[in-house]
Amino acid sequence: MAQFHYIASQPDGRIVESELEAQQVSDVLQFLTSRGLKPISVKLVERAKEERKTLFRGRVTIADQIFLFRYLTLMLQIGTNLLQAVNILIDDFDKPSVKSFLLEVRSNLERGQPFHSTFAKYPKVFSSVHINLIKAGEVSGNLQNICDNITQSLLKEKGLRDQLRNALIYPTMLLGISVFILIFLITFALPKIAGVFLDSGFEPPVFSRVVFTVGLFIGKIWFWLFGGFILLAFLFFYLYRTSLFFRRFLWSVVTDIPVVSDIIKKRAIQRFAATFSSLVKAGITITGALEITADAAGHEEMKQALLRISREGISKGLVLGEAFRRETFFPKMVVNLIAIAEKAGHVENVLETLADFYIGEIDNSLKRLVSLLEPILLLIIGFVIGIIALAIIVPIYELTTQF
Repeated sequence: MAQFHYIASQPDGRIVESELEAQQVSDVLQFLTSRGLKPISVKLVERAKEERKTLFRGRVTIADQIFLFRYLTLMLQIGTNLLQAVNILIDDFDKPSVKSFLLEVRSNLERGQPFHSTFAKYPKVFSSVHINLIKAGEVSGNLQNICDNITQSLLKEKGLRDQLRNALIYPTMLLGISVFILIFLITFALPKIAGVFLDSGFEPPVFSRVVFTVGLFIGKIWFWLFGGFILLAFLFFYLYRTSLFFRRFLWSVVTDIPVVSDIIKKRAIQRFAATFSSLVKAGITITGALEITADAAGHEEMKQALLRISREGISKGLVLGEAFRRETFFPKMVVNLIAIAEKAGHVENVLETLADFYIGEIDNSLKRLVSLLEPILLLIIGFVIGIIALAIIVPIYELTTQF
């Protein structure tokens, strides 16, 4: 299959432009004729050039997705059909990565392919949950509400990311400034001060001599230390991307940190509640919703728990509440709410409320984490700077008392 770019005119004289995958030019011409279009130009898209463009197109961010689904919701609400809505979006988007994606969506729609099929080609951009929601919306004819639900979900996701980013801004700035001060003291200031004392013939106390020696040594090899740090950072990211064992090891280390593990678990429960609620609302079966949520959970322990609930609980005839009670991962409050909501017949509404509740809990946990990080960082940095300061002040004091 090759990619062709065509320009054609409609019966009313309007010009349309898009791309199409086909075996040869004649297939493209046949497609245009079947659609009542008069071909003006048909050109083969060069794969190599297209791949090079893709490298520099940028990525589709969560903000782009919010705008995309919000716009689609609005267009569908006022009665615009899906293809017209996509055409309007193509005109409004200037970002190459999004425009290219929308052109592919339009091309696939014109060829009679389902709307969700283009999204499914990019699982690293669009989550499996959203892809399945779009698919369910197409089948049920409820795509407008599905797009609105996805918009709200993405807004909450972005809000959580912004909360985390904002919470860590001050500790990160504090750490960065402190490290810069330490590097300056150790690599520039301390060696010069140490050189003055050692060259003058004055013998500083043992404590100061040890600090000066360490400072002089680091000052001589700081370039190698910096290179080693860059190499370790590169190795870390390489292993994180390529090694499943390393990711699991890192995950086990992170989840052993008390406050951090609490935030990770709450985040996983919030994502489960929001995802499962959206899928059930879209008409997906309980077992199907559990399987999809397990893949999107981002938490291995929760993933295995949800798969057991689906395969060893619901599939074998257990009710939802009873299946959840068998798993120790979920807090009793969550299990009890699910059991009560199941009896009342509105599990999705209760889980949606639960997801909103956990957003507030995550925010509180982030604030507690920051309140712990700040004094710990200050103590560590203050201790190191204090040692350097004492190493300088003590010999100066002894030198002045001799006169």
